Amino acid sequence: MSQPSLARLHDAHKHFGKIAALDGFSFEVNRGELVALLGPNGAGKSTAISLLLGLQRPDRGSAVLFGDEPQSIDARRRIGVMMQETNLPAVMRPRELIAQVASYYPHPYEVSAVIARLALESLADRPYGKLSGGQKRQVQFAMAIVGRPELLFLDEPTVGLDIHAREALWRVVRELIHEGCSILLTTHYIEEAEALANRVAVLTHGRQVAAGTVDEIRAHVSNKSILCRTKLAADEIRSWPEVLQLSEESGRQCMVTKEAEAVLRRLLGADATVRDIEVRRAGLAQAFTEITSSNSTSSGSLQ
Repeated sequence: MSQPSLARLHDAHKHFGKIAALDGFSFEVNRGELVALLGPNGAGKSTAISLLLGLQRPDRGSAVLFGDEPQSIDARRRIGVMMQETNLPAVMRPRELIAQVASYYPHPYEVSAVIARLALESLADRPYGKLSGGQKRQVQFAMAIVGRPELLFLDEPTVGLDIHAREALWRVVRELIHEGCSILLTTHYIEEAEALANRVAVLTHGRQVAAGTVDEIRAHVSNKSILCRTKLAADEIRSWPEVLQLSEESGRQCMVTKEAEAVLRRLLGADATVRDIEVRRAGLAQAFTEITSSNSTSSGSLQ
């Protein structure tokens, strides 16, 4: 028997005036997985999270958190939250902020252990208001995980982080999943979802337009890229009907095609000296762009 989902929206509708933020959206997060919720600005991602956190109620449909209403205190004590926009007291120190959040939970991590895990020792006792934007995001992440949550909401967690801080956060996210935490992630960095997610749901104008594993989402795009070093002239390659686009990438020709096998046969037949051949399938970013573009409409929406 399958376990019940930790968080679920069913046929959720939410309007702000005449604008539909969510229009019959159904979605769930199961135990032990990281689900990425993707969509362009105004797709309804933040509204969906607000319903699951109990910050708003659906106009129609349902929002359930650990089998209960999201407003339930017991349910809320089982989650951690890192929102995209957060206002915290500028005079408090990160150590104090993290300790304050830890006090709300029955079995939190040790504050010092979280600070060490995220390498925040050098800024733990500085006023929060004196920190850079990236440092503030790291402190907010520490506050989100210190309660030892079963379900963690991460809304654009790496905005403002440099590459090293982003990679460090990714490492801790993977560790949390291994330790049994489930995560709902929204991000504008498609490579972030590609690197971390077990499942992806794509939201446009308040409706789900695609869902599945990263590989299943990629399969929405049939294009592949063939890279190689060849003596063939670019104009000759462009004349091949199977080649949709040709460019140069790091000294190699890059051919975009829906018929990779046919292009490879033609390439090998025309140039026996061709080398450094690489075939790439479409990435999640390309699939996301094509899915959201094909489902774009003129209807209004809110994030």
